[in-house]
Amino acid sequence: MPVRDPRGDHALAILRIVIGIVFIAHGYEKFFLNGIAGTTGFFTAVGAPFPALTAPLISTLELAGGAALVLGLFARPIAFFLMCDMFGAIFLVHLGNGFFVPKGIELVMTLAAGAAAIAVGGAGTLSADRRLAGKRGRMGG
Repeated sequence: MPVRDPRGDHALAILRIVIGIVFIAHGYEKFFLNGIAGTTGFFTAVGAPFPALTAPLISTLELAGGAALVLGLFARPIAFFLMCDMFGAIFLVHLGNGFFVPKGIELVMTLAAGAAAIAVGGAGTLSADRRLAGKRGRMGG
């Protein structure tokens, strides 16, 4: 049996925590700086579907999903939804603005790639997901 190199798990933890913090900040901005009304207005202006529904949904996904990534809790599905969120942002907002920030695709593409890596690689051993899996294994469930 090959020896597992723990550096991969450390790399996943670093990626999860940093990507999670960025998503927390963006969700916080949508909830508390712009407000849900302001976020809904922005979503309406950029042509997001069902803005009254998607604005609070995306705000919650980014804030709570970012926190879940930091903890490594439900990392794969959360990361998948955050990746989809970033693809929506690319196509609705950033694609026509070139590559570089503040309005280009650079940041959202990086966040999408990081979320995709977590969706594929999972949370790693340094995560709540791993702890929960270990407890289920010991309990026979």
